[in-house]
Amino acid sequence: MRVEEMLRMIAGAFVVASVLLGMYVHPYFFWFTVFVGLNLFQSAFTRWCPMMTLLRKAGVRD
Repeated sequence: MRVEEMLRMIAGAFVVASVLLGMYVHPYFFWFTVFVGLNLFQSAFTRWCPMMTLLRKAGVRD
């Protein structure tokens, strides 16, 4: 899997997990959903995402 596909998969998993945690554990977990969304939003303009850096260091190919 390439960096772009892996990034989308991880972001989707984070959103689903944080919504479920916010519903069933504590509403503060919704702030993590906001964080993921804002990070995706800024990466659309800057073409940089911290998770992409981590994935490349982990050896995921471009």
